[in-house]
Amino acid sequence: MMSSMIQAAKEQVAALTQEAYEKAAQAGLLPGGQEVRGVVEIPKDTKNGDFASSFAMAGARALKKSPRAIAEALVAHMDLEGTYFRQVEIAGPGFLNFFLSPRWYGEVLSAVEAAGGSYGAVDEGKGKKVMVEFVSANPTGPMHMGNARGGVLGDTLANMLSRAGFDAWKEFYVNDAGNQIHKFAQSIYARYMQLLLGEENFPFPETGYQGEDIKELAQAFYEANGDACRGMDVEEAMERMAQFGLEHNIPLMKSDLKRYGIEYDQWFFESSLHDSGYVAQTVDMLTQRGWTYESEGALWLKTAELLRDKAVREGKTPEQAAKLDLKDDVLRRANGFYTYFAADIAYHRNKLEERGFDLAINIWGADHHGHVARLQAALDALGLDGSHRLVIVLMQLVNLLRDGKPVRMSKRTGKAIALRDLLEEINVDAARYFFNSRAATSHLDFDLDLAVRQDSENPVYYVQYAHARICTLIANLAAEGHAVPAAAQVDAALLTGETEHTLLKTIAQFPEEIRLVSRDYDPSRINRYLTVLAGDFHRFYSACRVKGEEEQILAARLKLAATARAVLANGLGLLGVSAPEKM
Repeated sequence: MMSSMIQAAKEQVAALTQEAYEKAAQAGLLPGGQEVRGVVEIPKDTKNGDFASSFAMAGARALKKSPRAIAEALVAHMDLEGTYFRQVEIAGPGFLNFFLSPRWYGEVLSAVEAAGGSYGAVDEGKGKKVMVEFVSANPTGPMHMGNARGGVLGDTLANMLSRAGFDAWKEFYVNDAGNQIHKFAQSIYARYMQLLLGEENFPFPETGYQGEDIKELAQAFYEANGDACRGMDVEEAMERMAQFGLEHNIPLMKSDLKRYGIEYDQWFFESSLHDSGYVAQTVDMLTQRGWTYESEGALWLKTAELLRDKAVREGKTPEQAAKLDLKDDVLRRANGFYTYFAADIAYHRNKLEERGFDLAINIWGADHHGHVARLQAALDALGLDGSHRLVIVLMQLVNLLRDGKPVRMSKRTGKAIALRDLLEEINVDAARYFFNSRAATSHLDFDLDLAVRQDSENPVYYVQYAHARICTLIANLAAEGHAVPAAAQVDAALLTGETEHTLLKTIAQFPEEIRLVSRDYDPSRINRYLTVLAGDFHRFYSACRVKGEEEQILAARLKLAATARAVLANGLGLLGVSAPEKM
Protein backbone atom coordinates (compact mmCIF):
# COMPACT_ATOMS: atom_id res chain seq x y z
CA MET A 1 0.00 0.00 0.00
CA MET A 2 1.55 3.28 -1.11
CA SER A 3 2.07 6.09 1.36
CA SER A 4 0.11 9.30 0.88
CA MET A 5 1.48 11.94 -1.44
CA ILE A 6 2.02 14.19 1.59
CA GLN A 7 4.09 11.48 3.26
CA ALA A 8 5.92 10.75 0.00
CA ALA A 9 6.92 14.42 -0.28
CA LYS A 10 8.10 14.51 3.34
CA GLU A 11 10.17 11.37 2.83
CA GLN A 12 11.70 12.87 -0.30
CA VAL A 13 12.67 16.07 1.56
CA ALA A 14 14.38 13.92 4.21
CA ALA A 15 16.17 11.87 1.52
CA LEU A 16 17.26 14.96 -0.45
CA THR A 17 18.73 16.66 2.64
CA GLN A 18 20.53 13.47 3.69
CA GLU A 19 22.01 12.99 0.21
CA ALA A 20 23.06 16.64 0.07
CA TYR A 21 24.71 16.30 3.49
CA GLU A 22 26.68 13.25 2.36
CA LYS A 23 27.84 15.04 -0.82
CA ALA A 24 28.82 18.15 1.15
CA ALA A 25 30.76 15.95 3.59
CA GLN A 26 32.59 14.24 0.70
CA ALA A 27 33.48 17.67 -0.62
CA GLY A 28 34.96 18.55 2.77
CA LEU A 29 32.45 21.32 3.50
CA LEU A 30 30.82 19.49 6.44
CA PRO A 31 32.17 16.86 8.86
CA GLY A 32 31.02 13.39 7.78
CA GLY A 33 29.58 10.42 9.66
CA GLN A 34 27.17 12.38 11.84
CA GLU A 35 23.53 11.40 12.37
CA VAL A 36 21.27 14.43 12.12
CA ARG A 37 17.53 14.16 12.78
CA GLY A 38 15.77 17.10 11.20
CA VAL A 39 11.99 17.50 11.17
CA VAL A 40 10.01 17.98 7.97
CA GLU A 41 6.91 20.15 8.40
CA ILE A 42 4.28 21.93 6.32
CA PRO A 43 4.58 25.72 6.83
CA LYS A 44 1.39 27.60 7.59
CA ASP A 45 2.26 30.26 5.00
CA THR A 46 3.07 28.93 1.50
CA LYS A 47 5.47 31.88 1.05
CA ASN A 48 7.72 29.78 3.30
CA GLY A 49 7.50 26.84 0.91
CA ASP A 50 5.22 23.83 0.73
CA PHE A 51 7.50 21.77 3.00
CA ALA A 52 10.28 22.88 5.34
CA SER A 53 13.21 20.99 6.86
CA SER A 54 14.97 21.83 10.13
CA PHE A 55 17.99 19.64 9.23
CA ALA A 56 20.46 22.53 9.36
CA MET A 57 19.15 23.72 12.72
CA ALA A 58 19.15 20.22 14.20
CA GLY A 59 22.69 19.53 12.94
CA ALA A 60 24.40 22.66 14.26
CA ARG A 61 25.91 21.07 17.39
CA ALA A 62 26.99 17.78 15.78
CA LEU A 63 28.42 19.47 12.67
CA LYS A 64 29.98 22.34 14.66
CA LYS A 65 28.78 24.97 12.20
CA SER A 66 26.07 27.61 12.14
CA PRO A 67 22.71 26.45 10.75
CA ARG A 68 23.02 29.01 7.96
CA ALA A 69 26.43 27.66 6.87
CA ILE A 70 25.06 24.09 6.95
CA ALA A 71 22.02 25.11 4.91
CA GLU A 72 24.22 26.82 2.28
CA ALA A 73 26.35 23.69 1.95
CA LEU A 74 23.25 21.52 1.59
CA VAL A 75 21.62 23.70 -1.07
CA ALA A 76 24.88 23.82 -3.04
CA HIS A 77 24.89 20.01 -3.22
CA MET A 78 21.16 19.37 -3.72
CA ASP A 79 19.87 18.12 -7.08
CA LEU A 80 16.10 18.60 -7.54
CA GLU A 81 15.98 17.21 -11.08
CA GLY A 82 13.13 14.69 -11.44
CA THR A 83 11.94 15.20 -7.85
CA TYR A 84 8.69 16.52 -6.41
CA PHE A 85 10.31 19.93 -5.93
CA ARG A 86 11.16 22.79 -8.29
CA GLN A 87 13.04 24.98 -5.84
CA VAL A 88 14.65 25.07 -2.38
CA GLU A 89 15.40 28.27 -0.47
CA ILE A 90 17.17 29.11 2.77
CA ALA A 91 15.08 31.10 5.20
CA GLY A 92 15.81 32.74 8.55
CA PRO A 93 18.72 31.25 10.47
CA GLY A 94 18.81 28.11 8.31
CA PHE A 95 15.44 26.60 7.48
CA LEU A 96 15.25 24.82 4.12
CA ASN A 97 12.01 25.67 2.33
CA PHE A 98 10.95 23.36 -0.54
CA PHE A 99 8.50 24.38 -3.27
CA LEU A 100 6.48 21.68 -5.05
CA SER A 101 6.87 20.99 -8.76
CA PRO A 102 4.09 20.09 -11.25
CA ARG A 103 5.19 16.45 -10.97
CA TRP A 104 3.85 16.18 -7.42
CA TYR A 105 0.52 17.80 -8.33
CA GLY A 106 0.18 15.45 -11.29
CA GLU A 107 0.88 12.42 -9.12
CA VAL A 108 -1.87 13.48 -6.70
CA LEU A 109 -4.34 13.25 -9.60
CA SER A 110 -2.87 9.87 -10.57
CA ALA A 111 -3.01 8.52 -7.00
CA VAL A 112 -6.73 9.27 -6.64
CA GLU A 113 -7.46 7.83 -10.08
CA ALA A 114 -5.47 4.63 -9.39
CA ALA A 115 -6.98 4.01 -5.96
CA GLY A 116 -10.58 4.68 -7.03
CA GLY A 117 -13.06 4.12 -4.20
CA SER A 118 -10.30 2.96 -1.83
CA TYR A 119 -8.38 6.25 -2.01
CA GLY A 120 -7.28 7.27 1.46
CA ALA A 121 -6.36 3.72 2.45
CA VAL A 122 -3.34 3.48 4.74
CA ASP A 123 -1.74 0.54 6.51
CA GLU A 124 -1.87 1.93 10.03
CA GLY A 125 -3.71 -1.17 11.30
CA LYS A 126 -1.53 -3.76 9.56
CA GLY A 127 -4.48 -6.18 9.42
CA LYS A 128 -5.12 -6.22 13.19
CA LYS A 129 -8.55 -7.46 14.19
CA VAL A 130 -10.53 -4.74 15.93
CA MET A 131 -14.08 -4.89 17.25
CA VAL A 132 -16.09 -1.71 17.57
CA GLU A 133 -19.01 -2.25 19.94
CA PHE A 134 -21.52 0.58 19.92
CA VAL A 135 -25.08 1.57 20.83
CA SER A 136 -25.71 -1.66 22.82
CA ALA A 137 -28.86 0.01 24.18
CA ASN A 138 -30.98 -1.89 26.69
CA PRO A 139 -33.72 -3.60 24.65
CA THR A 140 -36.30 -2.37 27.14
CA GLY A 141 -37.40 0.77 25.28
CA PRO A 142 -36.80 3.09 22.32
CA MET A 143 -33.31 4.34 21.48
CA HIS A 144 -32.57 7.86 22.71
CA MET A 145 -30.30 10.66 21.48
CA GLY A 146 -27.20 9.23 23.17
CA ASN A 147 -27.75 6.01 21.23
CA ALA A 148 -28.25 8.06 18.06
CA ARG A 149 -24.90 9.81 18.55
CA GLY A 150 -23.09 6.64 19.60
CA GLY A 151 -24.47 4.82 16.58
CA VAL A 152 -22.92 7.26 14.13
CA LEU A 153 -19.63 7.53 16.02
CA GLY A 154 -19.22 3.76 16.19
CA ASP A 155 -20.32 3.07 12.63
CA THR A 156 -18.15 5.75 11.03
CA LEU A 157 -15.15 4.88 13.23
CA ALA A 158 -15.38 1.23 12.14
CA ASN A 159 -15.63 2.31 8.48
CA MET A 160 -12.53 4.46 8.83
CA LEU A 161 -10.56 1.81 10.73
CA SER A 162 -11.22 -0.55 7.83
CA ARG A 163 -9.82 2.08 5.45
CA ALA A 164 -6.83 2.50 7.78
CA GLY A 165 -5.81 -1.13 7.38
CA PHE A 166 -7.62 -2.74 10.33
CA ASP A 167 -9.86 -5.79 10.04
CA ALA A 168 -12.86 -4.07 11.65
CA TRP A 169 -15.98 -5.76 13.06
CA LYS A 170 -19.20 -4.04 14.22
CA GLU A 171 -21.09 -5.49 17.18
CA PHE A 172 -24.21 -4.75 19.24
CA TYR A 173 -24.25 -6.28 22.74
CA VAL A 174 -27.82 -7.10 23.71
CA ASN A 175 -28.38 -6.89 27.49
CA ASP A 176 -31.12 -9.52 27.49
CA ALA A 177 -30.33 -10.81 30.99
CA GLY A 178 -29.98 -9.42 34.48
CA ASN A 179 -31.71 -6.81 36.56
CA GLN A 180 -32.96 -4.50 33.80
CA ILE A 181 -34.76 -7.41 32.09
CA HIS A 182 -36.36 -8.40 35.40
CA LYS A 183 -37.52 -4.79 35.82
CA PHE A 184 -38.77 -4.81 32.21
CA ALA A 185 -40.81 -7.95 32.89
CA GLN A 186 -42.20 -6.55 36.15
CA SER A 187 -43.28 -3.39 34.34
CA ILE A 188 -45.10 -5.21 31.53
CA TYR A 189 -46.70 -7.59 34.04
CA ALA A 190 -47.98 -4.68 36.17
CA ARG A 191 -49.48 -2.90 33.13
CA TYR A 192 -51.01 -6.20 31.97
CA MET A 193 -52.62 -6.79 35.36
CA GLN A 194 -53.88 -3.19 35.38
CA LEU A 195 -55.58 -3.88 32.05
CA LEU A 196 -57.33 -6.86 33.68
CA LEU A 197 -58.09 -5.38 37.09
CA GLY A 198 -57.98 -1.60 36.61
CA GLU A 199 -55.05 0.72 37.36
CA GLU A 200 -56.28 1.46 40.86
CA ASN A 201 -56.38 -2.24 41.75
CA PHE A 202 -52.82 -3.27 40.90
CA PRO A 203 -49.79 -1.25 42.05
CA PHE A 204 -47.08 -0.32 39.59
CA PRO A 205 -43.54 -0.99 40.96
CA GLU A 206 -41.70 2.14 42.09
CA THR A 207 -38.61 1.19 40.08
CA GLY A 208 -40.60 0.09 37.00
CA TYR A 209 -40.25 1.56 33.51
CA GLN A 210 -42.88 4.29 33.16
CA GLY A 211 -42.85 4.78 29.38
CA GLU A 212 -45.86 4.59 27.10
CA ASP A 213 -44.05 1.83 25.20
CA ILE A 214 -44.52 -0.48 28.23
CA LYS A 215 -48.28 0.13 28.14
CA GLU A 216 -48.25 -0.62 24.41
CA LEU A 217 -46.38 -3.89 24.98
CA ALA A 218 -48.81 -4.93 27.75
CA GLN A 219 -51.73 -4.16 25.44
CA ALA A 220 -50.17 -6.17 22.60
CA PHE A 221 -49.50 -9.09 24.96
CA TYR A 222 -53.10 -8.97 26.17
CA GLU A 223 -54.42 -8.91 22.61
CA ALA A 224 -52.31 -11.98 21.79
CA ASN A 225 -52.92 -13.93 25.02
CA GLY A 226 -56.07 -12.59 26.63
CA ASP A 227 -56.21 -13.26 30.39
CA ALA A 228 -54.18 -16.50 30.13
CA CYS A 229 -51.57 -15.21 32.59
CA ARG A 230 -54.08 -14.08 35.22
CA GLY A 231 -53.72 -17.14 37.45
CA MET A 232 -50.25 -18.17 36.29
CA ASP A 233 -47.18 -18.26 38.54
CA VAL A 234 -45.89 -14.67 38.56
CA GLU A 235 -42.28 -15.56 37.66
CA GLU A 236 -43.43 -17.76 34.77
CA ALA A 237 -45.78 -15.02 33.52
CA MET A 238 -43.04 -12.39 33.74
CA GLU A 239 -40.62 -14.62 31.84
CA ARG A 240 -43.18 -14.98 29.02
CA MET A 241 -43.75 -11.23 28.98
CA ALA A 242 -40.03 -10.41 28.95
CA GLN A 243 -39.59 -12.75 25.99
CA PHE A 244 -42.59 -11.18 24.25
CA GLY A 245 -41.19 -7.67 24.87
CA LEU A 246 -37.71 -8.59 23.60
CA GLU A 247 -39.12 -10.27 20.49
CA HIS A 248 -40.97 -7.03 19.77
CA ASN A 249 -38.25 -4.51 20.71
CA ILE A 250 -35.12 -6.09 19.21
CA PRO A 251 -36.47 -6.29 15.62
CA LEU A 252 -37.67 -2.70 16.06
CA MET A 253 -34.15 -1.63 17.11
CA LYS A 254 -32.69 -3.46 14.12
CA SER A 255 -35.07 -1.78 11.70
CA ASP A 256 -34.50 1.69 13.24
CA LEU A 257 -30.73 1.25 13.01
CA LYS A 258 -30.95 -0.10 9.46
CA ARG A 259 -32.98 2.95 8.46
CA TYR A 260 -30.20 4.98 10.10
CA GLY A 261 -27.66 3.26 7.81
CA ILE A 262 -26.23 0.97 10.49
CA GLU A 263 -25.91 -2.78 10.08
CA TYR A 264 -23.87 -4.94 12.42
CA ASP A 265 -21.67 -7.94 11.77
CA GLN A 266 -23.18 -9.50 14.90
CA TRP A 267 -25.82 -8.96 17.56
CA PHE A 268 -24.30 -10.68 20.60
CA PHE A 269 -26.69 -11.73 23.38
CA GLU A 270 -25.66 -11.46 27.03
CA SER A 271 -27.93 -14.44 27.84
CA SER A 272 -25.65 -16.69 25.74
CA LEU A 273 -22.79 -16.03 28.20
CA HIS A 274 -24.94 -17.10 31.16
CA ASP A 275 -26.56 -20.08 29.41
CA SER A 276 -23.19 -21.51 28.30
CA GLY A 277 -21.64 -21.14 31.76
CA TYR A 278 -19.07 -18.70 30.38
CA VAL A 279 -19.72 -16.07 33.08
CA ALA A 280 -19.28 -18.66 35.84
CA GLN A 281 -16.12 -19.97 34.17
CA THR A 282 -14.66 -16.45 33.88
CA VAL A 283 -15.33 -15.72 37.55
CA ASP A 284 -13.73 -19.08 38.47
CA MET A 285 -10.62 -18.07 36.53
CA LEU A 286 -10.37 -14.87 38.57
CA THR A 287 -10.73 -16.93 41.74
CA GLN A 288 -8.02 -19.36 40.65
CA ARG A 289 -5.70 -16.41 40.05
CA GLY A 290 -6.31 -15.16 43.58
CA TRP A 291 -8.30 -12.06 42.69
CA THR A 292 -11.55 -12.81 44.54
CA TYR A 293 -12.77 -13.30 48.11
CA GLU A 294 -16.06 -14.08 49.84
CA SER A 295 -17.83 -11.77 52.24
CA GLU A 296 -21.41 -11.83 53.57
CA GLY A 297 -22.26 -14.68 51.19
CA ALA A 298 -21.19 -12.72 48.06
CA LEU A 299 -18.11 -13.18 45.91
CA TRP A 300 -16.05 -10.02 45.43
CA LEU A 301 -13.35 -8.94 42.98
CA LYS A 302 -10.26 -7.30 44.50
CA THR A 303 -10.84 -4.27 42.29
CA ALA A 304 -9.07 -1.82 44.59
CA GLU A 305 -5.86 -3.89 44.59
CA LEU A 306 -6.02 -4.35 40.82
CA LEU A 307 -6.51 -0.62 40.27
CA ARG A 308 -3.61 0.25 42.57
CA ASP A 309 -1.37 -2.14 40.60
CA LYS A 310 -2.60 -0.55 37.37
CA ALA A 311 -1.91 2.96 38.70
CA VAL A 312 1.69 1.99 39.58
CA ARG A 313 2.24 0.50 36.10
CA GLU A 314 0.96 3.75 34.60
CA GLY A 315 3.44 5.91 36.54
CA LYS A 316 2.06 6.59 40.02
CA THR A 317 4.24 5.81 43.03
CA PRO A 318 3.07 3.02 45.39
CA GLU A 319 2.39 5.73 48.00
CA GLN A 320 0.19 7.70 45.58
CA ALA A 321 -1.64 4.54 44.53
CA ALA A 322 -2.27 3.60 48.15
CA LYS A 323 -4.11 6.91 48.70
CA LEU A 324 -6.62 6.35 45.88
CA ASP A 325 -10.22 6.06 47.07
CA LEU A 326 -11.07 2.64 45.60
CA LYS A 327 -13.70 -0.01 46.20
CA ASP A 328 -14.08 -3.69 45.42
CA ASP A 329 -16.91 -5.04 43.23
CA VAL A 330 -19.41 -7.86 43.72
CA LEU A 331 -19.19 -10.55 41.04
CA ARG A 332 -21.75 -13.01 42.45
CA ARG A 333 -24.47 -11.96 44.85
CA ALA A 334 -25.42 -13.90 47.95
CA ASN A 335 -28.47 -15.24 46.05
CA GLY A 336 -26.15 -16.90 43.52
CA PHE A 337 -26.84 -14.48 40.64
CA TYR A 338 -23.92 -12.98 38.77
CA THR A 339 -23.72 -9.18 38.51
CA TYR A 340 -23.68 -7.15 35.33
CA PHE A 341 -19.97 -6.45 35.97
CA ALA A 342 -19.21 -10.19 36.01
CA ALA A 343 -21.04 -10.61 32.70
CA ASP A 344 -19.20 -7.61 31.25
CA ILE A 345 -15.82 -9.11 32.19
CA ALA A 346 -16.87 -12.40 30.59
CA TYR A 347 -18.06 -10.65 27.42
CA HIS A 348 -14.76 -8.81 27.01
CA ARG A 349 -12.79 -11.97 27.72
CA ASN A 350 -14.85 -13.53 24.91
CA LYS A 351 -13.83 -10.68 22.59
CA LEU A 352 -10.11 -10.81 23.34
CA GLU A 353 -9.50 -14.48 24.15
CA GLU A 354 -12.15 -16.61 22.45
CA ARG A 355 -12.60 -14.58 19.27
CA GLY A 356 -9.06 -13.24 19.13
CA PHE A 357 -9.64 -9.54 18.58
CA ASP A 358 -6.39 -7.62 18.97
CA LEU A 359 -8.30 -4.56 20.09
CA ALA A 360 -11.78 -3.96 21.50
CA ILE A 361 -13.17 -0.43 21.15
CA ASN A 362 -16.37 0.50 23.00
CA ILE A 363 -18.39 3.68 22.48
CA TRP A 364 -19.87 4.51 25.90
CA GLY A 365 -21.73 7.42 27.45
CA ALA A 366 -19.56 9.66 29.65
CA ASP A 367 -21.58 8.54 32.70
CA HIS A 368 -19.75 5.18 32.43
CA HIS A 369 -16.32 6.74 33.01
CA GLY A 370 -15.94 5.10 36.43
CA HIS A 371 -16.35 1.68 34.84
CA VAL A 372 -13.47 2.00 32.37
CA ALA A 373 -10.42 1.40 34.56
CA ARG A 374 -12.25 -1.30 36.57
CA LEU A 375 -13.01 -3.34 33.48
CA GLN A 376 -9.50 -2.87 32.08
CA ALA A 377 -8.02 -3.96 35.41
CA ALA A 378 -10.25 -7.07 35.54
CA LEU A 379 -9.03 -8.06 32.07
CA ASP A 380 -5.44 -7.43 33.22
CA ALA A 381 -6.13 -9.88 36.05
CA LEU A 382 -7.09 -12.49 33.45
CA GLY A 383 -3.79 -11.91 31.62
CA LEU A 384 -5.50 -10.22 28.66
CA ASP A 385 -3.75 -6.81 28.85
CA GLY A 386 -7.02 -4.92 29.11
CA SER A 387 -5.17 -1.68 29.86
CA HIS A 388 -3.96 -1.61 26.24
CA ARG A 389 -6.34 -3.88 24.33
CA LEU A 390 -9.60 -2.34 25.59
CA VAL A 391 -10.17 1.22 24.38
CA ILE A 392 -13.21 3.14 25.64
CA VAL A 393 -14.37 6.20 23.71
CA LEU A 394 -16.46 8.21 26.18
CA MET A 395 -19.19 10.23 24.54
CA GLN A 396 -20.65 13.44 25.93
CA LEU A 397 -24.32 14.42 25.93
CA VAL A 398 -26.40 15.72 23.04
CA ASN A 399 -28.61 18.80 23.34
CA LEU A 400 -31.36 19.01 20.73
CA LEU A 401 -32.23 22.62 19.93
CA ARG A 402 -35.11 24.24 18.06
CA ASP A 403 -35.35 28.04 17.80
CA GLY A 404 -32.25 28.09 20.00
CA LYS A 405 -34.06 26.34 22.86
CA PRO A 406 -33.66 22.79 24.21
CA VAL A 407 -36.13 20.21 22.87
CA ARG A 408 -36.96 17.03 24.76
CA MET A 409 -40.37 16.07 23.44
CA SER A 410 -41.33 14.89 19.96
CA LYS A 411 -43.77 17.06 18.04
CA ARG A 412 -45.36 13.95 16.60
CA THR A 413 -45.73 11.76 19.69
CA GLY A 414 -45.51 14.24 22.57
CA LYS A 415 -43.01 11.86 24.23
CA ALA A 416 -39.26 12.00 24.79
CA ILE A 417 -37.56 12.11 21.40
CA ALA A 418 -36.42 8.68 20.25
CA LEU A 419 -34.21 7.92 17.24
CA ARG A 420 -37.22 7.04 15.09
CA ASP A 421 -38.91 10.37 16.00
CA LEU A 422 -35.77 12.27 15.01
CA LEU A 423 -35.69 10.56 11.62
CA GLU A 424 -39.29 11.69 11.04
CA GLU A 425 -38.09 15.29 11.37
CA ILE A 426 -34.77 15.26 9.53
CA ASN A 427 -33.22 13.02 6.90
CA VAL A 428 -30.64 10.34 7.65
CA ASP A 429 -27.84 12.27 5.91
CA ALA A 430 -28.30 15.29 8.18
CA ALA A 431 -28.61 13.13 11.31
CA ARG A 432 -25.44 11.17 10.58
CA TYR A 433 -23.44 14.25 9.56
CA PHE A 434 -24.48 16.32 12.56
CA PHE A 435 -23.96 13.57 15.14
CA ASN A 436 -20.41 13.06 13.82
CA SER A 437 -19.61 16.77 13.60
CA ARG A 438 -17.73 17.01 16.90
CA ALA A 439 -15.32 14.76 18.76
CA ALA A 440 -17.01 12.34 21.17
CA THR A 441 -15.37 14.15 24.09
CA SER A 442 -17.27 17.37 23.27
CA HIS A 443 -20.87 18.15 24.15
CA LEU A 444 -22.96 18.40 20.99
CA ASP A 445 -25.64 21.01 20.33
CA PHE A 446 -27.78 19.56 17.53
CA ASP A 447 -29.68 22.40 15.82
CA LEU A 448 -32.81 20.89 14.26
CA ASP A 449 -33.57 24.09 12.34
CA LEU A 450 -30.08 24.14 10.79
CA ALA A 451 -30.26 20.43 9.88
CA VAL A 452 -33.18 21.01 7.49
CA ARG A 453 -31.89 24.22 5.88
CA GLN A 454 -31.12 24.09 2.16
CA ASP A 455 -28.21 26.53 2.12
CA SER A 456 -24.49 26.78 2.80
CA GLU A 457 -25.07 27.43 6.52
CA ASN A 458 -26.03 23.75 6.82
CA PRO A 459 -22.67 21.88 6.75
CA VAL A 460 -23.97 18.67 5.19
CA TYR A 461 -25.78 20.65 2.49
CA TYR A 462 -22.57 22.66 1.86
CA VAL A 463 -20.51 19.50 1.26
CA GLN A 464 -23.19 17.68 -0.74
CA TYR A 465 -23.75 20.79 -2.88
CA ALA A 466 -20.04 20.85 -3.81
CA HIS A 467 -20.36 17.24 -5.02
CA ALA A 468 -23.57 17.96 -6.97
CA ARG A 469 -22.05 21.11 -8.47
CA ILE A 470 -19.11 19.12 -9.86
CA CYS A 471 -21.46 16.44 -11.23
CA THR A 472 -23.39 19.15 -13.07
CA LEU A 473 -20.16 20.63 -14.45
CA ILE A 474 -18.99 17.21 -15.69
CA ALA A 475 -22.39 16.49 -17.30
CA ASN A 476 -22.55 19.88 -19.02
CA LEU A 477 -19.04 19.54 -20.43
CA ALA A 478 -19.72 15.94 -21.51
CA ALA A 479 -22.70 17.24 -23.51
CA GLU A 480 -20.24 19.55 -25.31
CA GLY A 481 -17.85 16.69 -26.05
CA HIS A 482 -15.38 17.18 -23.17
CA ALA A 483 -14.87 13.92 -21.27
CA VAL A 484 -12.89 13.79 -18.02
CA PRO A 485 -9.35 12.85 -19.15
CA ALA A 486 -7.09 10.23 -17.61
CA ALA A 487 -4.46 11.66 -15.26
CA ALA A 488 -1.70 10.64 -17.67
CA GLN A 489 -3.22 12.91 -20.33
CA VAL A 490 -3.23 15.97 -18.07
CA ASP A 491 -0.43 18.55 -18.04
CA ALA A 492 -0.29 19.42 -14.32
CA ALA A 493 2.08 22.32 -15.14
CA LEU A 494 -1.02 24.16 -16.38
CA LEU A 495 -2.51 24.12 -12.86
CA THR A 496 -0.63 27.16 -11.60
CA GLY A 497 -3.19 29.12 -9.58
CA GLU A 498 -3.12 29.32 -5.81
CA THR A 499 -6.67 27.92 -5.52
CA GLU A 500 -5.71 25.00 -7.78
CA HIS A 501 -2.66 24.17 -5.66
CA THR A 502 -4.61 24.53 -2.42
CA LEU A 503 -7.31 22.16 -3.68
CA LEU A 504 -4.72 19.57 -4.77
CA LYS A 505 -2.96 19.73 -1.41
CA THR A 506 -6.26 19.22 0.42
CA ILE A 507 -7.05 16.23 -1.80
CA ALA A 508 -3.60 14.83 -0.96
CA GLN A 509 -4.29 15.25 2.77
CA PHE A 510 -7.14 12.68 2.82
CA PRO A 511 -5.02 9.57 3.61
CA GLU A 512 -3.35 11.42 6.48
CA GLU A 513 -6.78 12.30 7.90
CA ILE A 514 -7.75 8.61 7.81
CA ARG A 515 -4.53 7.77 9.67
CA LEU A 516 -5.22 10.40 12.33
CA VAL A 517 -8.80 9.16 12.79
CA SER A 518 -7.45 5.68 13.50
CA ARG A 519 -4.83 7.06 15.89
CA ASP A 520 -7.20 9.28 17.88
CA TYR A 521 -10.48 7.32 17.43
CA ASP A 522 -12.04 10.59 16.28
CA PRO A 523 -14.10 10.20 13.07
CA SER A 524 -15.29 13.83 13.28
CA ARG A 525 -11.97 14.78 11.61
CA ILE A 526 -13.51 13.66 8.31
CA ASN A 527 -16.45 16.09 8.71
CA ARG A 528 -14.01 18.94 9.20
CA TYR A 529 -11.88 17.73 6.30
CA LEU A 530 -14.85 17.52 3.92
CA THR A 531 -15.95 21.04 4.87
CA VAL A 532 -12.46 22.33 4.02
CA LEU A 533 -12.37 20.32 0.77
CA ALA A 534 -15.79 21.63 -0.30
CA GLY A 535 -14.71 25.21 0.49
CA ASP A 536 -11.46 24.78 -1.45
CA PHE A 537 -13.42 23.50 -4.45
CA HIS A 538 -15.92 26.39 -4.34
CA ARG A 539 -13.03 28.88 -4.21
CA PHE A 540 -11.22 27.16 -7.10
CA TYR A 541 -14.39 27.13 -9.18
CA SER A 542 -14.97 30.84 -8.56
CA ALA A 543 -11.37 31.77 -9.41
CA CYS A 544 -10.67 29.41 -12.34
CA ARG A 545 -12.87 29.18 -15.39
CA VAL A 546 -13.31 25.69 -16.83
CA LYS A 547 -15.93 25.95 -19.58
CA GLY A 548 -14.68 27.95 -22.56
CA GLU A 549 -10.98 27.66 -21.68
CA GLU A 550 -8.28 26.51 -24.11
CA GLU A 551 -8.53 22.71 -24.50
CA GLN A 552 -5.52 21.64 -22.39
CA ILE A 553 -6.35 24.02 -19.54
CA LEU A 554 -10.00 22.91 -19.65
CA ALA A 555 -8.90 19.26 -19.46
CA ALA A 556 -6.57 19.90 -16.51
CA ARG A 557 -9.18 21.84 -14.54
CA LEU A 558 -11.92 19.36 -15.39
CA LYS A 559 -9.71 16.52 -14.12
CA LEU A 560 -9.03 18.48 -10.93
CA ALA A 561 -12.76 19.04 -10.36
CA ALA A 562 -13.54 15.36 -11.06
CA THR A 563 -10.81 14.32 -8.62
CA ALA A 564 -12.27 16.58 -5.91
CA ARG A 565 -15.68 15.01 -6.61
CA ALA A 566 -14.27 11.51 -6.16
CA VAL A 567 -12.75 12.40 -2.78
CA LEU A 568 -15.93 14.15 -1.59
CA ALA A 569 -17.96 11.04 -2.50
CA ASN A 570 -15.35 8.85 -0.83
CA GLY A 571 -15.44 10.80 2.45
CA LEU A 572 -19.23 11.06 2.50
CA GLY A 573 -19.41 7.30 1.94
CA LEU A 574 -17.27 6.66 5.03
CA LEU A 575 -19.70 8.83 7.00
CA GLY A 576 -22.66 6.87 5.65
CA VAL A 577 -23.94 10.04 3.95
CA SER A 578 -25.14 10.14 0.32
CA ALA A 579 -23.32 12.02 -2.42
CA PRO A 580 -26.16 13.42 -4.60
CA GLU A 581 -25.55 14.28 -8.24
CA LYS A 582 -28.28 16.93 -8.28
CA MET A 583 -29.63 19.27 -5.60
